[in-house]
Amino acid sequence: MKIYGKNIKEALKEFNVNKDNGLSSEEVLSLREKYGENKLEEKGRKSIFSMILKELTQFLNILLILAAIISIIASGHATDGLFIMAIVVLNISLSVFQERKAGNAVEALKSMSAPGAKVLRNSGLENVDSKELVPGDIVLIEAGDYIPSDIRLIESINLKIDESALTGESVPVEKDATALFNDSTPIGDRVNMGYMSTIVTYGRGVGIVVSTGMNTEIGNIANLLNEVEDEMTPLQKKIDKLGKILGMISVVVVILIFGVGLLYKMDILTLFMVSVTLAVAAIPEGLPTVITVVLAIGMKKMAGKKAIVKELSAVETLGSTTVISSDKTGTLTQNKMVVTRIFDNNIIVEVTGSGYSFEGEIKGDNKNISRLLEIGALCNDSSISGESLIGDPTELALVTLAAKKGLMQKELNDKYKRTDEYPFDSDRKLMSTVHLIDNVKYLYTKGAPDQLLKQCKYYLLDGVVNKIDDKFIQTVELANQGLARAALRVLGFAYKELKEYEDITNEENDLIFTGLTGIIDPPREEVKASIAVCHKAGMRVVMITGDHKITATAIGKELGILDEENHALSGEEIDKLSYPEFLDLVRITNVFARVSPNHKVMIVKALQETGEITSMTGDGVNDAPALKQANIGVAMGITGTDVSKEAADMVLMDDNFLTIVDAVEEGRVIYANIRKFVGYLVSCNVGEVLLIFIAMLLGWGSPLLPIQILWINLVTDSFPAFALGLEQKEAGIMDKDPIDPKASIVDKRMGMAIGFQSVFLAIAVLISYYIGHNIIGGHDFMGETFAFITIITGELLRTYSARSETVTIFKMKLFENKWINYSVLFGIGLLLVVLFVPGVNDLFSTNVDLTLTSFLIAFSLGFIPLFGGELSKAFK
Repeated sequence: MKIYGKNIKEALKEFNVNKDNGLSSEEVLSLREKYGENKLEEKGRKSIFSMILKELTQFLNILLILAAIISIIASGHATDGLFIMAIVVLNISLSVFQERKAGNAVEALKSMSAPGAKVLRNSGLENVDSKELVPGDIVLIEAGDYIPSDIRLIESINLKIDESALTGESVPVEKDATALFNDSTPIGDRVNMGYMSTIVTYGRGVGIVVSTGMNTEIGNIANLLNEVEDEMTPLQKKIDKLGKILGMISVVVVILIFGVGLLYKMDILTLFMVSVTLAVAAIPEGLPTVITVVLAIGMKKMAGKKAIVKELSAVETLGSTTVISSDKTGTLTQNKMVVTRIFDNNIIVEVTGSGYSFEGEIKGDNKNISRLLEIGALCNDSSISGESLIGDPTELALVTLAAKKGLMQKELNDKYKRTDEYPFDSDRKLMSTVHLIDNVKYLYTKGAPDQLLKQCKYYLLDGVVNKIDDKFIQTVELANQGLARAALRVLGFAYKELKEYEDITNEENDLIFTGLTGIIDPPREEVKASIAVCHKAGMRVVMITGDHKITATAIGKELGILDEENHALSGEEIDKLSYPEFLDLVRITNVFARVSPNHKVMIVKALQETGEITSMTGDGVNDAPALKQANIGVAMGITGTDVSKEAADMVLMDDNFLTIVDAVEEGRVIYANIRKFVGYLVSCNVGEVLLIFIAMLLGWGSPLLPIQILWINLVTDSFPAFALGLEQKEAGIMDKDPIDPKASIVDKRMGMAIGFQSVFLAIAVLISYYIGHNIIGGHDFMGETFAFITIITGELLRTYSARSETVTIFKMKLFENKWINYSVLFGIGLLLVVLFVPGVNDLFSTNVDLTLTSFLIAFSLGFIPLFGGELSKAFK
C-alpha cells in the first residue's frame, strides 16, 4: 500500500517518528547517510571534444575531408584542399556552438527547490536548508511556502496548494490530511499529499517527509529529463543519406572512369587527376554551409513572429510535424477562470467575456442575479486592480463577473464593510462573511452547491423568498449536473439577515439559496481557427492534460480536437492497458486526461513509434520531460516555467497556439526552399560528373580543371543557393500533408528534374568545350575556359527556374526574389574577375585572350540548362 493509502497513525509508524518530537540529530545523520541529500542530480554535459567527434563522423563531413586530402596529394598544393577544410571547420563550429548553447532543464528544475524548511527536530522547531531534510522529518508549511520535499500531510487547516506546475491544473488543490486513497489514484487527486516545489497558497499544515531528492515526483521529472537521448532530425537523416548516395556514386564513377581510361591506355597519373576531379565534382561542398545559414535565417524570421527557436535543426523539424501534442492549461485555454453561466433558480443565463477583463455581458437581469453578484464580490478574498491580480482564480472570476454588471468590488467593500468572517475549509466546503448593509447585518455564503443547499431553508425567486421543497431541490440538482457535464466548476450562493449573534460559526443555517455559477478556464479565442488550419494541413492536434477527463473532453469538443472518430483516455485507463493495446489506441485518441509526467513521455514516445513527428507544447514543470522527448518541444514564454523553457526547442513569446501554426508554416517554407537548393546544387554536381564521364568516353579528357570545379561548387553555386533559401512561400503550402520524414529528400519529382538539368547542363558544356577547343582554339585552355563560362552561366540562369518545382518561369514574377537577382549579378561579376583580372586568371588557367564574341558564344550556351529545368516541370 502506498503512503497516501495509509492513515496518519500508520504513516508515522512507517517512519518511526513522533509527530510532537520529530527526529533526533542521530537519526537525521543516519537517514542522510542512507538516502543522501534532498537535492536533484543532473546528467553530466557532453564535452566539446565529444561534440566535435560526433560532427566529424557525419558522412558528408567525412566525404569532404577525404576530398580535401586527395585534392592536396594529387595537385601538389594546398589551395583546393584548404578551401574544403575551411568549409568543414565552419560547419562543425556552428553545430557545436548551437549544442553548447542548448539549456539545461534539470538546472532550472533545481532552482525551483525551496531554499529552506521549518522542521521539528529534537522536540524543537528548527529552520534548516531544504537539502538537509530526510525521510521521517516533520515539516511545517504555511501560505507562501514552497513544499521542500514530498510529504504525507498529518495536519491540514484550510490548506490549499498550487500544483499547476506539476499537474497542469489551474486551481489550487484543497488538501485534507485525513483522506485515504488507493494505489492507482492520480497525483492530482491525492489531497493528503504535498509535493516538492509546489506552493502553499492558503492555510497551513504539517507533514511527514516521505521522499527526498531524486525519489520525489519532481525528482522523477529530473530522471525523465536525464533519460531523454537526442536523435537526428528528419533533415539530418535525409542529408546524411544523400551524402552516402553521393559518396557511392562518386566511387562507382571513379571506378568506371579508371576502366575507360585504361581501355584508352591513358597515363595513370592523368587518370588519377581526373578521378580526383570527379570525386570533387560529385560532392556538393557548399551544401552544409548553405543549409546552416538558411536555417539560421529561418530562426531570425521566426523570432520576428514571436517564436524563439533555440536550435537550428528545430526550424526544419517544424515543417515535418504530423502531430501537435498540446497541454491544455495556458496553451489551449487562457489559464484564467471565467464565469460563463448563471443559474438564477429558474433559468440558465449566459455570460460573455474572456479572462479577467471587465468587458462582457450578463444576458439577463433580476433580483436573484443582482444579489448573487453582490455575494460573489463581497464574500471574496481576492482583488483586481488594473493588471494586478491577487487571490484565488475562482474568486477572481467572481470579482470580474460583478464588474460586468457595474458592481465594482472596491466600491462594494467600502460601502458594505465586512464585520466578521468564517473562512473556507475543506470539511464544510463553504465560506461566509458578515456585512453591514443599510444598518442591517447580512451573512453572505458561497461554496459547494450540495453542501450549501443542506444549510438552506428558503430560496429567492424574482425577489420573493420561498420555502425550499423537494421540487426545488431537484431543480437545483439538475442545474448543477448540467453545468458540471459542460465541464464547469459550480459554486452556490446564499444569504440571510442576521439578528444579534455570538459566533458566526453557528450561523450557517436557515439560509436563502440565491443561485449557481458555472466557472471554467475557457479556450483561447484564436485556438479553434488555428486547429482547423492544422487539420487542413494534415496535422493531428492532441490534448495532453493533468485535468479531469470530463473537463478535457468538453474543451476538446469545443475546439474541434475531439469528434466521433476519436477517443479520450485517462491516465488510470492507460495504466490498465498493455503497451500493444496502448499503441493501437494512441492512433485514434486525441484527448489524454489526468495524466502524470511519465504518461506524457509515454504518449509522445508511442506517437513517435507509430511514425509520427511530434511537436509537444506546454508550460509546466510536468511538461518538461515530454517537451524534451518530442521531436520539437514548444514552451510558453509568458506563463511557462524556466524548466519548460530550458527543455524546449522553441519558446513562444506570446503564448499563442496560432504562433505554433505560423512556425509550422515557416518550417514548411524553409524545407521547401532547402529542397530547391539541394536539387539545384546536386543537379550541378551530377551534371559535372556526367560531363567529365562523357568527355572521357569521347577521349577529350576533363573539360574542367579541379580548381574550376571547386570554384563552381563553393562560390558560384553557393550564392544562388543562399538566395533560393530566402524564397517566399508558394501558395497552398498549408493545404498539403506534412513532409514525410521517411521520404528521401531527392524524390521522384526532384530526381527527374536533376536528370533533365544534368543532361542539358552536360550537353551545353560539351558543346561549348568543343567550340572553344576545336573551332576557336588559339590557346591550350580555350576549351576549358569556354566550358567554365558556360557552366557558370548555366548555373546562374538556372536559379530562376529552380524557384519552383512545379511553376514555370512564364507563370511567376521572374525577378521578384531580389536576392537571386543580386546573386546572379554577383556571380557574373566574379566570373569576369576570374576571366580578365591578371593573376587571378592565371590561377584558374583562364588567361586565354578571350574576345567579346567568344565570351558571348560561351555565355549564350548557358541558356540550354535553363530550358532543361523548365522542360522537367512538364513531367509530374
